[in-house]
Amino acid sequence: MLLLINNAVLLLSMPGGSEWILIILIVLLMFGGKKIPELMRGVGRGIREFNDAKSNVKSEIEEGIKEKDTKKEVTQ
Repeated sequence: MLLLINNAVLLLSMPGGSEWILIILIVLLMFGGKKIPELMRGVGRGIREFNDAKSNVKSEIEEGIKEKDTKKEVTQ
C-alpha cells in the first residue's frame, strides 16, 4: 500500500505539458535568447566530462579485476 502511495505522489509531482511551457518561458526571460545556447553548451560539456570520468573509472576497475585474476593464476 505504501509503495502505491509513493508512486502516486511521484506521478503527481512530475510537471505536465503546461508546466513545462511555463518553465521554458521563465528560463527564456531569465537568461535571454542569446545566453541559452551558451548555457546548453555548458550543460553538454558537463555531461560529456561526467561520461568520460565514468568510463575511466569503469576501465580502471576492469583492469584491476583482470590483474587480480592473472595474479591468482600465476600463484596457483
